[in-house]
Amino acid sequence: MNKDNEKFRVFIWSLFDFANTSYSIVVVTFLYAVYFKKNVLLNQPIGDFYWSIGTSVSMLITAIISPILGAIADYSAGKKRFLLVFTLACIISTALLYFVNEGDIFLGLLLFIIANVGFEAGLVFYDSFLPEITAPKNFGRVSGYGFAMGYLGSLTTLALVYPFITNNLIKESFPVSSLIFLIFSLPLFFLLKEKRNNVAKSESFLRIGFFRVFNTITNLRNYKNLTLFLIAFFFYIEGVNTVIFFSGNYATTTLNFSLTQLIIFFIIVQSTAIVGSLLFGIIADSIGQKKSLFISLIIWVLTILFAYVTSNKNSFIVLELSKILNLTPKNFEIYSFYLVGLLAGSVMGATQSTSRSLMSKLTPFDKKTEFFGFYSFFGKSSAILGPLVFGYVSFITGDQRIAILTINIFFFVGLGVLFFVKDN
Repeated sequence: MNKDNEKFRVFIWSLFDFANTSYSIVVVTFLYAVYFKKNVLLNQPIGDFYWSIGTSVSMLITAIISPILGAIADYSAGKKRFLLVFTLACIISTALLYFVNEGDIFLGLLLFIIANVGFEAGLVFYDSFLPEITAPKNFGRVSGYGFAMGYLGSLTTLALVYPFITNNLIKESFPVSSLIFLIFSLPLFFLLKEKRNNVAKSESFLRIGFFRVFNTITNLRNYKNLTLFLIAFFFYIEGVNTVIFFSGNYATTTLNFSLTQLIIFFIIVQSTAIVGSLLFGIIADSIGQKKSLFISLIIWVLTILFAYVTSNKNSFIVLELSKILNLTPKNFEIYSFYLVGLLAGSVMGATQSTSRSLMSKLTPFDKKTEFFGFYSFFGKSSAILGPLVFGYVSFITGDQRIAILTINIFFFVGLGVLFFVKDN
């Protein structure tokens, strides 16, 4: 593969990561997540539960269709075609969130579900380009480049929507997000080529998809190591997804963050995520993806515990540390959560990017999209349980601090299963 041509392909591919994070930061993590609970549901506690239903339903739909779509795309080499359909679904639904107002719970959830299915299902086809654009020895760093570009896209999007936030024009930021997604995703569709197969027109793609998925499931015994990794991935990515879906709500509800403080928090997260993605990409190629994942997951566990301990301004630890640092308990709480953002950001992209590169390493090349469909299935279906557990525990206890402790359960189980995965 020509090096200059490879660099160009990697850049065009990673530019899509730059594009789609305009959706994830504005809708999933920050503005719409907060807007839905605060403006649509008037800050009622059940807002967390409704939001968890929206995320879980969208992930369930994605989990069901991803392996089938991946198998079809492998057979017909139609990754770009499927990616375009799901990308447009996400962009259009995101723009339509502008019309969601107070009390529009069903409309708000429906549009979010369609947008999130478009975003998440599209990643199946986007991720499966990785083995086509670079050599296996570079999977770690190239995957890291993609996530780093994504977080750079998040920072750029935050800068562009900041004037809307300061002027309390939150709804107007949703069409802006969709426009950014549209503009920066276009190069992939026009400039990145994929390998195509000639398929007889008499073939039924749907039948082929079901047959290939069934064949893969029945032969999973031949891919024991890959199966172990997917199970580990299912659990630990559960924790990561829950953090992504609820960090904004947690900051506004439990810590009473203002929108300005939330912006500072997410700037910290996105900035450290760029560094973490690049650094862990290099580390993964040097010491192996499995060891890199272990390091990132241990940091996650410590981050969740730190968030729990420092989120109660009346606790003994917070009061004592506030005195030592000469801060009010409230300010200590705020600065502590900024530190939580720094720690979470450093491993957020790293965990996802290293998982993607390890998946590429363990996957048979001729089944790359199909197996990435299963990778998506495990990742998306995991995002059903975590948010539901968080939302339900938060609802019945009325305390999000207790709910965040449930996240570490998933990290611990993921670590335990990952121990048995072979990373040669």
